[in-house]
Amino acid sequence: NEYKSYLRWKRFSVLLFPPSILTMSMKATSSKKENPSMRIAFEMNMDESYVQNMLDLLEDAIRTIQNKDNGGLSYEELYRNAYTLVLHKHGARLYKLMKDVIEEHLQKDVRVVVQDALYNNFLETLNTQWQDHRVSMQVIKDVFMYMDRVYVKNNKVDEVQDLGLKLFKELVVHHPPIKQHLTSTLLDLVSKERRGEIVDRSSVKATCEMLMALGIKTRSIYEEDFEQPFLEVSGEFFKMESQQFLRENSASVYVKKVEARIMEEAERAKHYLDPSSEGPITSVVERELISVHMKTIVEMENSGVVYMLKNGKIEDLKLMYNLFGRVENGHQCMCDAMKGYIRECGKTLIDTDSDNTVTYVQSLLDLKARFDQFLKNSFCNDHMFKQAISSEFEHFLNLNPKSPEYLSLFIDDKLKKGTKGLSEQDIEKVLDQSIVLFKFLVDKDIFERYYKQHLAKRLLYNKSVSEDAEKAMISKLKTECGCQFTCKLEGMFKDISISNTVMEKFRDNTKNSQTTLSIDLSVRVLTTGYWPTQACKTICKLPKEAEIAFEKFKTFYLRDHSGRQLNLQPNLGNADVHAVFYQNKDNTIVTKKHIFQVPTYQMCILMLFNRKESYTYQELLEESNIPEKELKRALLPLVVGRPQYRILQKNPKNKEIASSDVLTVNDQYTSKLIRVKIQTAIGTKGESDPDRQETRQKVDDDRKHEIEAAIVRIMKARKEQEHNVLISEVTSLLRPRFLPTPTSIKKRIESLIEREYIVRSSSDRKVYMYLA
Repeated sequence: NEYKSYLRWKRFSVLLFPPSILTMSMKATSSKKENPSMRIAFEMNMDESYVQNMLDLLEDAIRTIQNKDNGGLSYEELYRNAYTLVLHKHGARLYKLMKDVIEEHLQKDVRVVVQDALYNNFLETLNTQWQDHRVSMQVIKDVFMYMDRVYVKNNKVDEVQDLGLKLFKELVVHHPPIKQHLTSTLLDLVSKERRGEIVDRSSVKATCEMLMALGIKTRSIYEEDFEQPFLEVSGEFFKMESQQFLRENSASVYVKKVEARIMEEAERAKHYLDPSSEGPITSVVERELISVHMKTIVEMENSGVVYMLKNGKIEDLKLMYNLFGRVENGHQCMCDAMKGYIRECGKTLIDTDSDNTVTYVQSLLDLKARFDQFLKNSFCNDHMFKQAISSEFEHFLNLNPKSPEYLSLFIDDKLKKGTKGLSEQDIEKVLDQSIVLFKFLVDKDIFERYYKQHLAKRLLYNKSVSEDAEKAMISKLKTECGCQFTCKLEGMFKDISISNTVMEKFRDNTKNSQTTLSIDLSVRVLTTGYWPTQACKTICKLPKEAEIAFEKFKTFYLRDHSGRQLNLQPNLGNADVHAVFYQNKDNTIVTKKHIFQVPTYQMCILMLFNRKESYTYQELLEESNIPEKELKRALLPLVVGRPQYRILQKNPKNKEIASSDVLTVNDQYTSKLIRVKIQTAIGTKGESDPDRQETRQKVDDDRKHEIEAAIVRIMKARKEQEHNVLISEVTSLLRPRFLPTPTSIKKRIESLIEREYIVRSSSDRKVYMYLA
């Protein structure tokens, strides 16, 4: 039943016995074979003189240890005496003795030495005394180990090591003169180094480690004696430094200096302050040098964010982005400045380039590409900045009501034949960029209408640069908006393919039946729902040759497709007209031949001059049966257009066309080209204002049907719905095509109520019910 524990203490080894062994009788003890050097038995009753002798022995030992003259001490004997005292219930006297001796030494020796060195090697002296105290306390702790394990634990007093730390803190470090001087000395050394002077880092580091140790597993002493004053003084220092930096530097230089200062403070905390100070001191730097002045930095004239964006300062913006990311709302401040600049650029574009469609859209794409570069290389693809860029582009793009039309015209320009300097890869890239702008459009249905018109002309006039490019664009639109958006566009391609097959059969039939046509006819059969066609109120009078050819094709087509109707769309057709001009030069008649590529209406006008040499405008209107609006549009290029377009001449010679104006063939017409293409309008300028209003009216009419369909679809699924919820759901459903206003939705609801598709609830007028 013996319990043995071993204490390894330098070169001494002592075998200890628990109380059960010590209470054995001397007879029992002596009956065993003993090793007197290793086994020790104590009398259980000790007189006061014996106790006092042991206490005096231990007191002298503590003083000897503190004076670093402990080479001749028997640690085995010291430990045995301390053990005996604790064992015989004298632990309290022993603990008080040890505490009194340590206090006396700290007050009369250590504190005096440190105070004498206040103005001469203060930190070195303090650190030396601290190291000596730590070593002596370690030895004392080993001597009183049993007291630590038994008396201290049972009576809940400070362990020997912790007691030594507390006494050193209270009697030395927190002694008023020393405490004040310690704090001021540390702060002065840090300030000197910030000014560029060389200081003894090792002393500062040792002192900070001492303060951390005195906290006994906490930072309280370090914080109270150094860190809090350090942060306060640093705040004042950086406050003054920030004012100086702002006065003397641009935004980019300021940001670089702030970054250098943050790195310097972090490095100081890691290397000779306590590493835990890195976070607090960095926060102070960030607050005083960034947070307080970030709006001033961002808005600096000729160097702030706007200046950097204007001049492509990618690296400076990246540095500022990384720096401002350290503080709350730093990125938001930069983002707000960027948004304002984007909006300003967008308004400038709308005001300057809005009349030139290609330049306008290309400028938008260039601007978007610029900010995409900033987003990638400066702002690390930050979601906030990405959203801001998209939001601002959407804002100013939709400020211009012509944007859907202009974007369609831009794509039309890139997909037409004759586009110079663009490879297939370039066209693909432009289409991808165009889709990005398309995403920002709110009125996608207006874009769809214009795109359908432009695509129809490219397909009908065979102007597409390639069918693959056209289908690639439709595929991109389909990915963005779904198949419903592109089903009609895909149907247009299908019609062209079928028409080519039909024309081959018609030509074979004409050849086999030995029927000849005086003209080369090409017909495109268009499905009414797919193409931007409209029923013509009046059909123009075609030249006899064209009318005969069309009737033969009509007979052939309806023979295989009974039940269908074919209606001419002269506004979408075109023709090649061969013309001969007779010019008198030096009493000699000279003939000049040209081939004019003209729309159907212009072909009808020109062919009338084979009958008469001159017509009044009113006569042309009656003879051609062309709508007056279309007639004027067709005549203007032929009369007052470019010189190579002026096939006709008008009397009187002015730019307005009146009913009494007389038109004749311009016999003096000249052109270097044999084949001349006559255009009714320049394609990149877009529609005239009246035409644009008409298109918008058609779009509004279509929207009424779409809104009603959405309402019915929702009500059919819900059966019953509250007014505000219905408005919200309809808006959400139609947002991919256009953004309906609550007023327009309300009008359509009223219309559906009148037509008995839905009805108001009798119990709540704000609730609608679906009528099956």
